Amino acid sequence: MNAKVRRQLKARKRRIAERLEQAERCGMDQPEMAASNIQYEIADRTRAINAGGIGAAHLLVKRLGLDQAINERLDLLKVHLPYHESDHILNIAYNLLAGNSRLEHLELLRNDEGYLDALGAARIPDPTTAGDFCRRFNAPAIDTLQEVFNDARLKVWSEQPADFFDVATIDVDGTTVETTGECKQGMDINYKNQWGYMVQAVSLANTGEPLYVVNRPGNRPSHEQAAVYLDRAVALCRRAGFQQVRLRGDTDFSHTEHLDRWTTDGVKFVFGIQAMQGLYVHAENLPRNAWKELSRPAKYDVKTEPRQRPTNVKQQVVEDRRFTDIRLAREHVAEFRYRPCKCDRDYRIVVVWKDLEVHKGQRKLFDDARCFFSITNDFRKSAEAIVFEANHRCNQENLFAQLKGDAHSLSAPVDTLLSNWAYMVIASLAWSLKA
Repeated sequence: MNAKVRRQLKARKRRIAERLEQAERCGMDQPEMAASNIQYEIADRTRAINAGGIGAAHLLVKRLGLDQAINERLDLLKVHLPYHESDHILNIAYNLLAGNSRLEHLELLRNDEGYLDALGAARIPDPTTAGDFCRRFNAPAIDTLQEVFNDARLKVWSEQPADFFDVATIDVDGTTVETTGECKQGMDINYKNQWGYMVQAVSLANTGEPLYVVNRPGNRPSHEQAAVYLDRAVALCRRAGFQQVRLRGDTDFSHTEHLDRWTTDGVKFVFGIQAMQGLYVHAENLPRNAWKELSRPAKYDVKTEPRQRPTNVKQQVVEDRRFTDIRLAREHVAEFRYRPCKCDRDYRIVVVWKDLEVHKGQRKLFDDARCFFSITNDFRKSAEAIVFEANHRCNQENLFAQLKGDAHSLSAPVDTLLSNWAYMVIASLAWSLKA
């Protein structure tokens, strides 16, 4: 950014600050919105576009050499008439970056002269052509495309400060991508009676980037093949130069058959583990002095004056309608060593004991308790720190929400399992460019 642009931005911020100053706008005798003579003109030389940052995103792609790498490593088109592989892939990703949500919205961009000029393109593929391109992918080609994206990540990460490479935290989880279609090959129904696909995502928690996206039928378990892509993510982070790699996942991803191998390889992990009867017995037999009350830090610091908490309307409705209400009374944390049946060494189990109160209306019915277990090979951190780290894994749910609702990357606009997988991987590039 040159000095002239800086001065312009500074002047505009100053003018906005002056207009928002309310001290001089008291007692006005007319509404603020008082415009009455608005005229529209079409300029001959100047054109504007809604997606003003699309040029910056394309410059980033060119600087990373991503378009060239895509064309060199993907061989899906026999003849380029006129589009190359990178044209198709970037076309889909830029469609989402431009604020659109559906494949059909490419037709809007095809007819936007300013958008085409910003990309230096005479034309871009239409929605039908984009869908046909997604159908050209097979599983090896999709994996190749993800590796092309990850090689570009290495170039971005290499420009980060040194402390960025202290620890790479890799999260893994699964989510259902629902669809109302009836003819999509590979779709299935899950235990929640939702039709669609079961998508597994391996992401870098440091930056919120999806490193690997895997599409499966909707009835597949979320942890299937997770170890394969976790190993790839570990290798990627080590290529980048991270000093330590940590894996996080819920109870579905505590692959006990891989824990010894990961430990030997120097990988740390914190996984949830299913609350089996044997673990409950261990927790109940712990001495009283093994338990410590768990104190959770505040979610945020109040930077202004504390305000009175408003009335909890939801709680009033629950009590008035006599819904069963489970309330947390207190939490305690403890730890013990445990050896899973598929492991040859002991690991650390951190258990959180939650004392609960079951209410109905205004009356307390009875006390209850539940335990949540985490397994880790980290014996240095405190038990409380392990609990908080396991809780932070839930931030990947926010990533899924963004990929589904904001970026619209996790959707199934095409008609087969592999073509929708390819679309999800391509569309996730939009989120990675933003990140």
